[in-house]
Order: sequence, then C-alpha cells, then structure tokens
Amino acid sequence: MKRKKHEDHVNHEAWAIPYADLMTLLLAFFVVMYAVSVVNEGKYRVMSESIIEAFNGNNKQIQPVHSNNATPVAPVPAKRSSSTTPPSIAPRLAPPLATRSLQPQMTSGSLVSRETGQENLQRIQDQVEKALQPLIDKSLVVVRRTQSWLEIEIRTDILFPSGVARLSEPADVTLRNIAGILAPFPNPLRVEGYTDDMPINTAVFPSNWELSAARAATVARLFSEHGVDPNRLGIIGWGEYKPAADNVSQEGRNRNRRVLVVVLSDQNVPARFSSDAQHAGQLAESAPAPAPASTPQNEVPVAPSLPPGTLPVSAKLEPLRTTPVADAPHGAG
Repeated sequence: MKRKKHEDHVNHEAWAIPYADLMTLLLAFFVVMYAVSVVNEGKYRVMSESIIEAFNGNNKQIQPVHSNNATPVAPVPAKRSSSTTPPSIAPRLAPPLATRSLQPQMTSGSLVSRETGQENLQRIQDQVEKALQPLIDKSLVVVRRTQSWLEIEIRTDILFPSGVARLSEPADVTLRNIAGILAPFPNPLRVEGYTDDMPINTAVFPSNWELSAARAATVARLFSEHGVDPNRLGIIGWGEYKPAADNVSQEGRNRNRRVLVVVLSDQNVPARFSSDAQHAGQLAESAPAPAPASTPQNEVPVAPSLPPGTLPVSAKLEPLRTTPVADAPHGAG
C-alpha cells in the first residue's frame, strides 16, 4: 500500500524578513537624501576654493600671525607674479606687525598742500566720472566729493565673487582705469572694504573683518602694481559694522557690499571715522583727528569707546601695519 505523503508546514511569517530588509533600505535612502539636502555653506566655499586652487596649480599657505592681543588683522593677498598663472584664492598674512599713526609716511617729494590737493580732487573727479560713466549710470559706481576728500564707491558685485577676495576679470579692467587716473596725483589714498551682515566662517576668512580687509588690500595692491606710489596707500577693513543701508532686504545687503577708494586732499584732513549711515561712505568733516599714541612693538592699539565688535582693521601695504582708530558711532556707513 502506497504511503501517504505529508504536506510541509506553511510558514506564515516568511514575509517579515524581506519586509524588514525593505524598511532598512528605505531608512538608509532617506537618511542619505537628508544629508545631501543639508549644505554647509562654509564647507562648500572651502571645497570650491580648494578645487579652483588645485586646477590653477598654485599652492599657497597661510602663515599665522602672533600678537599680544586677539584682535583680527588684515590679510594681504599673495603678490601677483608676472606669469599668466592666476593668483591664489587665499591671501597671505605678513608675519611682522608694528603700530603706527594713521598719517602716511610720505616722502618730501610726494607731499601735497591743501590748496593743490583740493584742485586735484576736482580734476580726479572729472576724469573718473568720464571714464566710468556707464557704470555710474547703472549705480554700480558712485562718486562723491567733499571739500577735503573724494570718494569712489564701487559695488563688490562687479569686483569680487561671493565670499572671496579674488578680483573678477571685469573688475580688473575697471580698477586699472582708476589706477591710471590716480597715479599722476600725489594725494594720499585710502581703500576701505565693507560687507553685509551675512556670517562667514572659513579657513581663509573666519569673519567679515578678514574678508573686507582682504578685499581692500587686493584693490590697493592692484593700484600699486599699476603706477600708484605705495607710500600713498592705506587700507581699512570695516567688515559688517558700517552699513550704508539695512541688511533686511537683498537690495540693502547689495548696497552694503562695497569698496571705497578715498582720495584725500592732504595728510592733515580730519579722520573719516564718523559718518551718516544714510549716505554710503560719505563721512562728516567735523570728526576729530585721531591722536597718535606711543605703543610697544607688536601691540595692537584699540579705540577705548568703540562698542564691542566694531574695531576696524587697518593696514598699509608693504609692510603690513595696524592703525589706531578714532571713536565712531556704531552702525555708521
């Protein structure tokens, strides 16, 4: 008699294993998607700069600055070589620091009287307005003049890409034109950098102070390489603390991202550290001149009445030097 074959027991729980595998894969997928969607802007900028630097084949290193105080100093971009290799993204900090007065150390042949300096201001204004009229019509360049100085305000939209201190190609042409106009005149010059209040924290620029000072130094160095006497030049990085407009709107932030080229009538004009925030960079003549102080070597002087976080960074080209500043109301532009 044929033996009856027993049927195998059906496992009704077998679906749980592939279902658990599916849930695990879905969880991993969504975790990866979330990680990709969260972008760290600072790390993205560092990665972008590293990739650009690698393709340019230019390897520059940042040298740290040691000082008695923790006040940030203005970085100076690496000197552009005569070859066609583009400059490095990261500016190089000059190691030696020394305090000095705000007044430039100028040679006797470069000194200019107040009367001659004021006449030069009018001539410079006429030439700048003629050369940059298309940009002035688009409000990308603003030229203002007082009795003691002339201001050429340039929006950083046409100067620098976002978050870096490397000049764009159109900006190089514009600044060369300005340098050609300024070179024949002996008037002292100040290049001032400003930013909006958007935070930045990268290996190159820990804050907007470093970014604004590096941009001012880049413009000043280009001037010195195209005929402007370096003894006439000085730089100031104001960071985000001298806004020309509010930072609530995109238009206001665009106005705050700017570089000012200030042409002084002579070395004895009042300090340009008090301003009306309604006029970007147009500063009051009644501001008292800063009193030079004797400070030890490598000590960074600080204005006593400035609110916390409002100390501008000031330096002069070759060698880099820090500058004492006068009292300034917070929020002036």
